Amino acid sequence: MTTLDLDFIRSNFPAFKEPSLENWSFFENAGGSYACGQVIERLNSYYCKTKLQPYHPFPASEAAGHEMDQALIKLAAYLNVTEAEIDLGPSTSQNTYVLAQAFRATMQEGDEIIVTNQDHEANSGVWRRLADSGIIVREWRVDSETGYLNLADLDNLLNDKTRLVTFPHCSNIIAHMNPVAEITARAHAVGAKVVVDGVSYAGHGFPDVSALGADVYLFSLYKTFGPHQGLMVIRQETRDILAHQGHFFNKDLAHKRFVPAGPDHAQVAASNGVSEYFDAVHAHHFDHEADPLTRGKNVHDLFQAHEQDLMAPLLEYIRGRNGLRLLGPDTPEERAPTISIITKRNGRSVAEDLSKHGIMAAGGHFYSYRLFEGMNLDPEAGAVRVSFVHYTSPDDIQKLLKAFDQVL
Repeated sequence: MTTLDLDFIRSNFPAFKEPSLENWSFFENAGGSYACGQVIERLNSYYCKTKLQPYHPFPASEAAGHEMDQALIKLAAYLNVTEAEIDLGPSTSQNTYVLAQAFRATMQEGDEIIVTNQDHEANSGVWRRLADSGIIVREWRVDSETGYLNLADLDNLLNDKTRLVTFPHCSNIIAHMNPVAEITARAHAVGAKVVVDGVSYAGHGFPDVSALGADVYLFSLYKTFGPHQGLMVIRQETRDILAHQGHFFNKDLAHKRFVPAGPDHAQVAASNGVSEYFDAVHAHHFDHEADPLTRGKNVHDLFQAHEQDLMAPLLEYIRGRNGLRLLGPDTPEERAPTISIITKRNGRSVAEDLSKHGIMAAGGHFYSYRLFEGMNLDPEAGAVRVSFVHYTSPDDIQKLLKAFDQVL
């Protein structure tokens, strides 16, 4: 097994050279990760050289369009989809809103959709509001003790009127990995489409979207070391049936059908940097050439192994302390490194005290209000959440544990 070279990894992130951040350990990556240097360089270059309307017949404009096109091509290759199946919009919340309007036009009164109470509100509220149009909304509820979704409960909800099933790849609170391919197969068996929120998963390595089988897969590039953009994969078969949401004269332009406000040119171009960072990680750790899908898998596994090593002492610490309730699995292999803890105190107040010890963490319900209610927890008190990614170090973890000793 190749071991992650943490010094090399951190050399790709300017934040680790920033004096104002020197004495801080960053544990709110689920809200947004540091940007890699490749993204920052791309963004700076675009603003300096090509900050104008792209695709016009003069060199600077042509270069701008080319950079935007290449970003989509490279990201598509890592995700194992086609370039025409990717849209970049302002955020995942905005993308799901537009997507819901596109699906709504394909549905009739009495059609059914299934939502969960495990989701971030971005992949919940927009679908629930379709009930105002006569769509029947059924809720796939979590187990109130574990917060997990039970497949048998889904089977009881699916029927020949089900048109759509939405759920998270993993929760931003529970962090348990849902079996996306299996859920998708069950939904497809009754003719339903599937929308998967991958925001809390993709920061730990890109998935093979084709292998998952999802009709729509969404995540946020600003949580995968990139610019503030939401990435939405809509598979071609699904794109073909959805209602166009842009200007009527752009209905045949793939990347304008579901981005009605138009793209943020500079940030789309800067998204090249995410793929370039993954390329650099692979080249440094593996001594062989590989296609983008294989590079993506290798980098995913490299990140995951490091993150699981980091999780082990933290989960052991939580198990050994009275008065703490871990939300989600207590073994590293079953979860993402987004660790939410219920204490006797308000989650935000714990985070405030952690900050006095150089720990950047957060507290609250993190837009998963319905999940807290479904687990009979107080959303307003929330949890303290410490979330990390592959650039987190073992020293950061030890610093966090010492801070917990002081704060708790």
